[in-house]
Amino acid sequence: MRVAIVENMKNTPLGALGIALKEAGAELEWFRAWDGEPLPQDPAVHDALVVLGGEQNARDDETHPYLPELAQLMRRFTEADKAVLGICLGSQILARAYEAENLIGAAREFGWKTVGVTEEGKADPLLSDVGDEFTIFEWHSDTFTLPAEAMRLATNSTAANQAYRIGRATYGTQFHFEANADVIDGWRRDFKETIERIEPGWLERFPEIAAKHAVVAETAGLAIARAWVRTIGVVVERREEVAL
Repeated sequence: MRVAIVENMKNTPLGALGIALKEAGAELEWFRAWDGEPLPQDPAVHDALVVLGGEQNARDDETHPYLPELAQLMRRFTEADKAVLGICLGSQILARAYEAENLIGAAREFGWKTVGVTEEGKADPLLSDVGDEFTIFEWHSDTFTLPAEAMRLATNSTAANQAYRIGRATYGTQFHFEANADVIDGWRRDFKETIERIEPGWLERFPEIAAKHAVVAETAGLAIARAWVRTIGVVVERREEVAL
């Protein structure tokens, strides 16, 4: 199982997703696009593509000129029937790839929030194990319109398109389901000034907030991570059948 990971900024660890990938014995190849590393070129080399979050917006082509290429790469992986995952910024870039409108600064969320699962989401492999609603970590200010080809899987009052699917196994999640305790502890340490600016007092109140939400969010996040990794297994099984 070969997975390409595109990193859009420093300090975006895989968290729960990394746990699920390790459980599956996945071989990871990192592409640090923010640092000028070239993106993967041939979807045939990997079984799946992950595009992580970042501080830029999905239309920041002037400061991050690789973004149009990355959007098209996500579409090429989808068209090759590979598993694709965009988290936060990654979901916004995926929406861009399918001609949706990126709504910059239109939906600010930070911290643990409640997300509702749509009827389509309840039947979808990604979210079928998390119930009618779940708590998960959010950190974004942008959102997007739903691509014409997409099915909405999760929603809330701040950002209507919290999770969606295109095709068989291309998913975008506006929320950070990968953000387990280790990830959030790192973010609290590395982005202290940013967090205090956007959510004054949150760091001081963190123990109380975490005690209420962290465990249930981590449980939901790991369930989602494992569910997405299982979609990669379908790709691998098909490749092996063809080889036989």
